[in-house]
Amino acid sequence: MGILNIGIVGFGTVGAGVVEAIQKNSDLISKRVGFTPVVKRIADLDIVTDRGVKVPYGVLTTDAYDVIRDPEIQVVVELIGGTTFAKKLILDALRAGKPVVTANKALLATFGDELFRVASENNVNIWFEASVGGGIPCLKALREGLVANQIREILGILNGTCNYILTKMEREKADFEDVLAAAQAAGYAEANPALDVDGFDTAHKTAILASLAYGTWFNAEQVKTWGIRNVTQSDIQYAAELGYRIKLLAIIKQVNGHIQLGVHPALVPASSLLGNVNDVFNAVWVRGDVVGDTMYYGRGAGRSATASAVIADIVDCGLNLSRGCLRRFPAFTKYEGYEKVMDSSEVITRYYVRLQINDKPGVLAKVSGILAKYNISIASVTQKENSPRTSVPMVILTHKAQDSAMRSALQEIGELDDTCEKPVVFTIEDLA
Repeated sequence: MGILNIGIVGFGTVGAGVVEAIQKNSDLISKRVGFTPVVKRIADLDIVTDRGVKVPYGVLTTDAYDVIRDPEIQVVVELIGGTTFAKKLILDALRAGKPVVTANKALLATFGDELFRVASENNVNIWFEASVGGGIPCLKALREGLVANQIREILGILNGTCNYILTKMEREKADFEDVLAAAQAAGYAEANPALDVDGFDTAHKTAILASLAYGTWFNAEQVKTWGIRNVTQSDIQYAAELGYRIKLLAIIKQVNGHIQLGVHPALVPASSLLGNVNDVFNAVWVRGDVVGDTMYYGRGAGRSATASAVIADIVDCGLNLSRGCLRRFPAFTKYEGYEKVMDSSEVITRYYVRLQINDKPGVLAKVSGILAKYNISIASVTQKENSPRTSVPMVILTHKAQDSAMRSALQEIGELDDTCEKPVVFTIEDLA
């Protein structure tokens, strides 16, 4: 196969980045893999706006089905996003016998089971490296590089917007709303930032990672999710004093045959590799039973980083086609073993708890007594002095405790007459 003909649906930021990178490095790719990638058709509703790349006359079309119907196109690249038309387009391409490359995390996290079933029925494949971690090859690592491993745990910083905001809050000692506004002005956050800052984008990616790790297709609704809106400057500073940083984490663990899935802010050691992932960068930390700990780091979004992952999938697809093995390595293989998702109340972990309490004798004893009642052991207590207020902050780090016990204890602590504000709680991931 001298040429691999590619059809792209969606000529936005990533689509233009894919075309630009192929034009720039097609000779290099050809030398490495033995065929030349050629963008034969590009479909988009807007074919007038300048994307910064030039394409030959006749390549652009406003009809997405020109891509699927073209018999010369060997791989379809879906880059339009969403879960409606994109789903129909991918299913139709698969039924037409054409392999698909996509970056559509929301679609996979919602309809993955159906998409992979149709791909299998039509003996073609779906490639989706760019759906998680942008240019970081973390999915390929899970599917191939770590194939000999039982995956014990995955922790991920998977949203650049959230990581940028938390990094700026720490560095500039600024509050969430102020940093969010600055991030929006700089183009790092959307005008409506809910998908990012409320954790939903990370939940989609978490479902995909967990599915590859454990052979059961999970969906985003199974991921217990909350975002970073309630992370305060005080908590960031207290965490730093204790040797931690607060990150929005994707948390995936195998616990006694059950799978823990969550997305929420958590404390990680400031000295760890994961604790030093800052600004818009992403990272995926994976613990395997054979390899031990590994981490994959890089830009998690953006035109060039995402385009790099899309082209890697295109090349993998081309290699399969050139050797007559369309499903040499299926995109997803289902197997029995880890179907049950843990209820969040069953999770056992360490906790950071911040209380605002009246500054008088006996309050700490009341708090520690309630924690002891629910079998929660205190690892350390820090109480701030010289506060101008009559109440003072108290920060408690616990040893491991069950979530249901912690929630019950905090409710009881919050009802004390000497508790001035609702308790604040985050989990701690020590990576031990």
